[in-house]
Amino acid sequence: MEFLGDSVLGLVVTEALYERFPDLDESRLSPLRSGVVNMRALAQIARDLKLGENLKIGKGEENTGGRDKNSILADAFEALVGAIYLDHGYEVTTAVVLRLMEGVIAEAVERGAGLDGKTALQELVAAAGLGVPEYQITESGPDHDKDFVAVVIVNGKTFPAGSGKSKREAEQIAARVAFEELSRGNESA
Repeated sequence: MEFLGDSVLGLVVTEALYERFPDLDESRLSPLRSGVVNMRALAQIARDLKLGENLKIGKGEENTGGRDKNSILADAFEALVGAIYLDHGYEVTTAVVLRLMEGVIAEAVERGAGLDGKTALQELVAAAGLGVPEYQITESGPDHDKDFVAVVIVNGKTFPAGSGKSKREAEQIAARVAFEELSRGNESA
């Protein structure tokens, strides 16, 4: 179900973004889709639906908080989408997915219509002539449950940290924070 749901979800979101932004090319639409259909976003939707409470998981996963792990929740949401598709077809699935993901889509669009945090920051910094953003990463926790914290330094200024369960997630969050602060600074200038 997860495999099928992943494909259906990708198609529904791709079609919605293509219709909403017909003038954007693939280089903007692909990262925008990735900003919508990602583990963190899908896991949050699964949390909102309380899918974790209804999962059958092994004792090991139960003991390590598996009901709230992003990867398990995202997979569960994809499986749910696959089941809806098999039971009700593409049109109903599309309506359900778009209703559940409208906030995620709006947030991704607001973040820069297809730019992930690092790309958005890179473009802003380059346009302002501030050099290249530098990332400093620290990690903590056991190998099976690492936490990462990233800070961004732009032109000697350190911005507030971003944290996540992967280096990439932490860097993206930190980059977004720096982007927003720099953007506000540019608006007031």
